[in-house]
Formats: sequence, C-alpha cells, structure tokens
Amino acid sequence: MRSTRNGDDQRIGIVSFAQAVRSADSPRIRLCPATVDGGHIVLYSAHMPKRVLVIDNSTHPATYRPVDEWSRNFSRVPFDVVHVPSREPVPPLDRYSHLLITGSEASVCDPQNWFDVEAEAIRTAVERGLAVLGSCFGHQMLAWALSGRGYVRRAPTPELGWVTIDILAPDPLLADLPTPWHTFAAHLDEVVEPPAPWRVLAASRACAVQAMRYGDRPIWGIQPHPETSPDEARTQMRAGISQHPEYEREIRAAIASPVRDDRTAPKLAAAFLACRAN
Repeated sequence: MRSTRNGDDQRIGIVSFAQAVRSADSPRIRLCPATVDGGHIVLYSAHMPKRVLVIDNSTHPATYRPVDEWSRNFSRVPFDVVHVPSREPVPPLDRYSHLLITGSEASVCDPQNWFDVEAEAIRTAVERGLAVLGSCFGHQMLAWALSGRGYVRRAPTPELGWVTIDILAPDPLLADLPTPWHTFAAHLDEVVEPPAPWRVLAASRACAVQAMRYGDRPIWGIQPHPETSPDEARTQMRAGISQHPEYEREIRAAIASPVRDDRTAPKLAAAFLACRAN
C-alpha cells in the first residue's frame, strides 16, 4: 500500500482492551480493529479528518495511471493507495472516510480471482458508512458487489471517445455539472437495470446508466472518465488497439474525433469529498 499521509490521524491514545471497552460508550470514540504493543488497542476520535483509500485497478500502469488522474483533484486531502489486482491486501477501513474505486483494463464480465477481494472491501466500506465513488470498472464493480454480477453485461454499443450525457435527476454529486455533460468514456461493459435501492442519475444515447446512487447513501458510480485529460485519453486509446484489436476501427475513429470535454473532474472530486461518511 502506498501512503500520502499529511497531517494527524487524530490518534487519542493506546490503551488496554478493558479501557477500550469502557471508552466505546463515548460518542467521541471509535475502535480501530488493529492491535499494537502486545494486544493494546489504538483509539481514534469519531471526528477523524477526511482520508481517502483509492483502490487502483489498473493492469497496464505504463499507459493507464488512474491514481494520478484522480488524486490531482483531491486538493490537500490525504489518501492511500492499494493495488488489488497485484494481491496487495486491503488495509483496515476504520481510518478512512472515503473510498474511490478506479477504472481498469480488466472486464467485470471476465471475472478474476481478485474481484472477490475487491467486492468484499466494497461491502465492508458500505457497512461501515464510508462515502464511496466508483468510476467505469469501479462503477460496474459497485453493481456487481452490492447487487450481483447479473447487473453488469457486455455493452451492445461500446462507448469510446468523448460522449454526451444527460443528467436525469438532481443530486449533490452532479449539482455543478452542465447538462448535457461532455466527457471522456471508454468501456466495453455496462451496468444494466440496477435494482433498488440504486437510482439512475444520468444516461447517454448508448448507455442507460452513466451515473447511479445507492438510495440516499453517499455511494455513487459513474461510467465515464472525467478525470482523464484528452492527451491521456488518446494515449490510452492507442494502447487499447493492441489490447482489443477487434475494436481497432472504432478506437481509431475515437482518436480522430474532436474533443468535447467539460473538464468536470475537479467539481466531481470536490463534491464527493464534501460528502460526509454515514
């Protein structure tokens, strides 16, 4: 796991187990499951500062670096990174307020052994009340983890290049975005008819679920890649020709197409980070 620690983690102290049990009645204290110093327990303030855990799902980091693309929009909020595809262990989630799940060159429709680990981390984050945002593959993994793999399929019409998205319902995450919303997308799979409590927030002509929210909880999925700059997008699409030669014609057409990008990643990241964990 990579760490970008800034500031304090609001550690209150190291106590014995008996002291920890007595302290658990306090509304200002919560327990971290990790133990230190021969069975002693670390206590943290209930008012912990924001800290993001980024699940990095990239499998070709030479051309796709989603952590760099997202984290440049985090301002001064500290974050840690775990690369689940290489079997890095997911750290305990107690010290995090937010979880961000990146895109991937992997396909949710072609399950890998590490998918179950990631799905369990997602479910744990939801149970613990973290704010969660999934992008592209991460968006699809949210549906897979919380509702079942039957809600993700191969897209009848893959989206490659810059797309036009209509915002269908008001939501704090999308409140500062224009409608229609122009941004980069690159996906061969898609979420289809997510069940309650999912609510669809945005759609495009080719993809009916461009953004969704898990009821009224701070859990969102977005299908596009607003974090990816036009130069990064073209680099990734060129690499995609060798990864998906069956789509070479479509990829080359997307590379040659005009850029229509509303540059919304800073607004989306700010809105996500402004949300408090439950």
